[in-house]
Amino acid sequence: MTPQNDGAARATPARRPTIKDIARRAGVSESAVSFALNGRPGVSQGTRDRIHRVAEDLGWQPNSAARALSGERSGCVGLVLARPAHTLGVESFFLQLVSGVQEVLAARKVALLFQVVEDIEAECAVYRRWWAEKRVDGVLVVDPRSDDPRPELLDSLGLPSVMIGAPAEGERQVSTVWADDSAAMASVLAHLYELGHRHVVHVAGLPGLAHTERRINSLRTEAGRLGLTAIRSVPTDYSDAEGAEATRRVLDSDAPPTAIVYDNDVMAVAGVAVAAERGIKVPGELSIVAWDDSALCRVTHPRLTALVRDTSGFGRLAAEELLARLDGGPVRSLQAELPHLEPRESTGPPTSGA
Repeated sequence: MTPQNDGAARATPARRPTIKDIARRAGVSESAVSFALNGRPGVSQGTRDRIHRVAEDLGWQPNSAARALSGERSGCVGLVLARPAHTLGVESFFLQLVSGVQEVLAARKVALLFQVVEDIEAECAVYRRWWAEKRVDGVLVVDPRSDDPRPELLDSLGLPSVMIGAPAEGERQVSTVWADDSAAMASVLAHLYELGHRHVVHVAGLPGLAHTERRINSLRTEAGRLGLTAIRSVPTDYSDAEGAEATRRVLDSDAPPTAIVYDNDVMAVAGVAVAAERGIKVPGELSIVAWDDSALCRVTHPRLTALVRDTSGFGRLAAEELLARLDGGPVRSLQAELPHLEPRESTGPPTSGA
């Protein structure tokens, strides 16, 4: 039975240009093209320039797989995120971070390979696979853990890496770029204390993350220094749903707080919504602080007091350090600019006893 022709012409897939195509168009040998495109001697400057013009006209690009097999760079770096996937679409931090990373990589024509996995074990498995397949030249690592297996693994693989968000501790195995979360939390508590708040709850992010632990520890240390005892942290998964639920729990407690500090903007906005549904005035009866500033913080009513930092710049710094490592630079620890608190309408003196 002969298939019927539906009249639609089937498009022929475009063929990638090859060295042979360049040689034919430029009127030179394939070896001359290879020498010119790989920056090796053996052809005149005029011939080299002509070959490059032809290659550009044809849209030729080097085969990254072949380059990797030959020991050259793949032209790609990796980023794996081991977090609940449902939390990524609403949190602006990673979008801004990747924006800064991509800005630097694009300027060097380096690709970014991104993958989301369920847990740290799956993340380590991805690194092993990428290393074995020569898929990436190096990796950016986020969400440092208190007991983190990744630096040792990446060091053993010989895969250049930059850990984002962890200060160097002990003998460094990978480069790090970090911001001082402890000092930032101290500035938040100092602001609330000066306003008269004595009962503060911290709605934290995922437990086990190094920056979560640093914020919790800093809150406890500063509270002890100020003589405050009604201070505690509540862990969440960073989502608006858990942020809202944590807010309801602490407001339903026997001694509800007069101020809440949220570990991201999304949870802080959810907290404002919970306060509104209960008729709690912000900031009159409850002050709210968001850890990372964003458009959400600035358009919410009332506008949210927030910690402001250049998150895109943080991503640029990390990408620049990884490229420096790929170029043979040493392992380093770089501190980013300290986030500063931007007081807005969501914080004020408590109207009742603290």
